[in-house]
Amino acid sequence: MRKSIVAIVGRPNVGKSTIFNRLVGERISIVEDTPGVTRDRIYAQAEWLTTQFNLIDTGGIELGDEPLLVQMREQADVAINEADVIIFIVNGREGITAADEEVAKILYKSNKPVVLAVNKVDNPEMREEIYEFYSLGFGEPFPISGTHGLGLGDMLDKVVSYFETLNDQINDNDTIYFSLIGRPNVGKSSLVNAILQQERVIVSDIAGTTRDAIDTPFKKDQQDYVIIDTAGMRKRGKIYEATERYSILRALKAIERSDVVLTLVDAESGIIEQDKKIAGYAHEAGKAVIIVVNKWDTIASDEKAMKSFEEKIRAHFPFLEYANIVFLSALTKKRLHTLIPQVRLASENHTKRVETNILNDVIMDAVAMNPTPTRHGKRLKILYTTQVAVQPPTFVVFVNDPELLHFSYERFLENRIRDAFGFEGTPIKIYARRRS
Repeated sequence: MRKSIVAIVGRPNVGKSTIFNRLVGERISIVEDTPGVTRDRIYAQAEWLTTQFNLIDTGGIELGDEPLLVQMREQADVAINEADVIIFIVNGREGITAADEEVAKILYKSNKPVVLAVNKVDNPEMREEIYEFYSLGFGEPFPISGTHGLGLGDMLDKVVSYFETLNDQINDNDTIYFSLIGRPNVGKSSLVNAILQQERVIVSDIAGTTRDAIDTPFKKDQQDYVIIDTAGMRKRGKIYEATERYSILRALKAIERSDVVLTLVDAESGIIEQDKKIAGYAHEAGKAVIIVVNKWDTIASDEKAMKSFEEKIRAHFPFLEYANIVFLSALTKKRLHTLIPQVRLASENHTKRVETNILNDVIMDAVAMNPTPTRHGKRLKILYTTQVAVQPPTFVVFVNDPELLHFSYERFLENRIRDAFGFEGTPIKIYARRRS
């Protein structure tokens, strides 16, 4: 089940970015007492009572024809469209404004769960003044103070209460869900069509042509798959769409619903910073990953060129060293046949379980080969290791003192586990615990 997406929405200067920073635990959004400072959506992972979710900060919704206001409104529209739950922030000191009522009308049309939070309620006396906000039509308003962190817990309780009832697709255990992510015009839609052998998705040289989320089931070699093309946005009127800004949120939603993520790189234009940022979300989500180098037909496709490009990928994506690399051309279908077997392999490894006794034999052999480190005269003792989860494979190492497990030795253990059991295409996680 994917992480839910929560958008913080409201007119400018009601404290959205301050609340965002409180919820994610660090100062990410720019906070300034000037309307319109947050012009783009900002994304982060947040957690409340062990429930993780993706949080979006938005520029304020404000009606008007000025280019900045139009773009801010469009950004907020995208966030509302992609969110599962919306936190609607209003200013308790100013009461209901005409702009709040306009935002409320927009949220009514979204048909999304909305939690109304009245910000800047800094003292108990002000709580009696929030009842006018019932008239906005979103039920009980939650008095909060983003500056002082008051009332956020009650607000978040309400937010996460919606997660269980959301139509949040749980993937069929026998079906492999995989998504294609990457910057605009890297060839995602062309690759979807090539895999499905039909013109399922509109293909254009114009970046951002894909406007709607597309899930397409198919079967190959007796295995069921669902391919998830990157979700898009409907263009409204003559509003200019800066497609580069939307790719991260599209990728987030696709990633969370996937078992395997194909991160596409354009062989012709090479690797850019945005490629690394988008791929990083798949890694952080713990998904199986395949790096697909598309448009390989435009490159001198000999072994030497392939080796050179692979070295560049490994240099730019050191955090994806477990990911296999597939070179292909969606246009000519050259090497296309190598892709689906890699998807199936990555999915199998992502759900692989290792027997505890065999795992401990491998760990003990590793320790015999490379003795555990010491710190301040105290040696790390590995007592027992077990696998506790899949998707991704997760291992707990019980030790005498978790602080003695240096990241370099943890990396050594990971490499030994990979050598013994494979796990190609999937990250694995290792946690040290003190044996009680």
